[in-house]
Parts: sequence; structure tokens; C-alpha cells
Amino acid sequence: MSLQPIVVYGTNWCPDCRRAQRVLDQHGAPYTYINIEHNPAAAEFVVKVNHGNQSVPTIVFPDGSILVEPSNRALQEKLSQMG
Repeated sequence: MSLQPIVVYGTNWCPDCRRAQRVLDQHGAPYTYINIEHNPAAAEFVVKVNHGNQSVPTIVFPDGSILVEPSNRALQEKLSQMG
């Protein structure tokens, strides 16, 4: 696993955000969680990378890749690629 954490952009009311955090926790993947409702700059970033949509979770990986609203399987596959 990389020393640089994954960044998860989400909201408190988002069930997919909690699900993604559970997957990351189960894999022991270090991550930083940013609530876009309390961070205007983060909200702007999410809207920018999602072509005007405030789609969460938006997950940014140390290699610069981004997954938006990933399924458990897609997130697990990405984590396994990170080694």
C-alpha cells in the first residue's frame, strides 16, 4: 500500500460513501475523508472532475486516478492493483 493516502470526497448522508469507507477499512487502506458539505474547495473539485455533478463518493488515488461511485468490486480491484 502506498504511504500517500487515498482521498475520499463525500457527505455524511451518502450511504455509498459509508460503504466505500468500509471497503477501504477492510483492506487496511489509509485514506483521508473530506466532507464536501463543510469544504467549499473540495465541493468545487468534485463538481469539476465530475463534469458539473456533485457525485460522491469521488475517490482520488495516489497515482492520480479517480473512481466515482465505485462498486465494492471496482474499489477492491483498484486496491489490489496498488499492491
